[in-house]
Amino acid sequence: MATLAPHQTTEAAPPKHWTEGNPSDAELAHIPGEGGWPVIGNTFKMLADPHAFVSAAVAKYGRVYKNRAFGGWNIGLIGADANELVLFDRNKIFSNEQGWGPILDKVFPRGLMLMDFDHHRADRRALSIAFKPEPMRHYAGALNRGIAKRVEEWGAGSMRFYPAIKELTLDLAADSFIGIPWGPEADKINQAFVDMVQASVAPIRAPLPFTQMKKGVDGRKFLVEYFTAETHRRRKEGGGQDMFSQFATATHEDGSLMAVDEVVDHMNFLMMAAHDTITSSATSLVWLLAKNPEWQEKLRQEVLAVTGGPDADGRPRDLSYDDLGKLDLVEMAFKEALRMVPPVPSMPRRALKSFEFGGYRIPAGAHVGINTHYVHHDPEIWDDPYTFDPMRFTPDKVKARHKYAWVPFGGGAHMCLGLHFAYMQVKILMAQLLPRYEIALEGGDPSWQAWPIPKPRDGLKIVLKPL
Repeated sequence: MATLAPHQTTEAAPPKHWTEGNPSDAELAHIPGEGGWPVIGNTFKMLADPHAFVSAAVAKYGRVYKNRAFGGWNIGLIGADANELVLFDRNKIFSNEQGWGPILDKVFPRGLMLMDFDHHRADRRALSIAFKPEPMRHYAGALNRGIAKRVEEWGAGSMRFYPAIKELTLDLAADSFIGIPWGPEADKINQAFVDMVQASVAPIRAPLPFTQMKKGVDGRKFLVEYFTAETHRRRKEGGGQDMFSQFATATHEDGSLMAVDEVVDHMNFLMMAAHDTITSSATSLVWLLAKNPEWQEKLRQEVLAVTGGPDADGRPRDLSYDDLGKLDLVEMAFKEALRMVPPVPSMPRRALKSFEFGGYRIPAGAHVGINTHYVHHDPEIWDDPYTFDPMRFTPDKVKARHKYAWVPFGGGAHMCLGLHFAYMQVKILMAQLLPRYEIALEGGDPSWQAWPIPKPRDGLKIVLKPL
């Protein structure tokens, strides 16, 4: 069998080790499942309703099953134990690079999530400087200013929350991540990111003229040029406290600066990962608080108690960095929103060597995946799993559960590097939003697009009522 050792990717074509060594049909014959239609397999059936597809597969075949879609076989590994096996990966069986690469490599190559083992560890350690207390304190100030200004501008009345928070998140990223003011330059950068994100899930995977992939590739080219020039400038002039400046001056254990092209790739990827997932998770929290006004009020009262109520002008006070840890109910409600609507519903990997799970031997080269959404709604783990109940996240209940029953940020060595930034941004949003307005749904529950990152199809129509 061909060697499948991890390897740096190229932008021209997937390296051979991405495609060599795929198991034959005979090697997968012992695993239950179905191939679907000729050529297309179950691709369109999956896309029509991903959650229902997985639930039906588990009910019919069990928690290890095979499915043919997107041009090949994938082995579903379902459950908290499967999450632990794949995410903790104590035996270094699973490749992130070869799992995520086919989806993201054309527009987000060599991002932290697309790295394996020692290379991932070294770059993660270098980048972690951007999430130390001093930079985080700086981000908190920028987030308070930006969110307060925009939430006040929203004003009372009807709105679509998802596009509004998406725009705000991008603008906040320009400020906190890159350290540039809102304006024409930030707008260009934001549009390039939007084009790249949309290209990552475009059905046409080649950058042909007039396709979304072409827009994404062009957006990447623009940002590579911008971030390359800025990295050199900030190294020469000295960087600020923004995340990009931290990355630009990040060093490895031997004291050497990270290569410029690596800084650029990491910045591109983390901007994408941060803005789309926070947009999704903030939207799901607002949706669930609108549906559960009693919890909305509990969070409002906690915010007022922690911040001290409105200032002399009647505006909500900033949530200080030192007070972030005091919003226990807000954090529990956010965790419950992440349980109910995980922003990354499933996670792909590729097996670099054979392994056993659930009574089946999975051959090397197999593409495998865990399903966060299914496990987050597994009735064997969660009582009444479709009911919003932040009290599931009291310390005693968390301790009593399987450690990998709740994995919205992944786990193990690849645990999301920016998870504390996500908590901070959402807590500051709640601290500015809830004292100003009562949030109510307009027109009932939205229909949700389940994949690749969940979002309400109607943008989440809400009404903000002044308090």
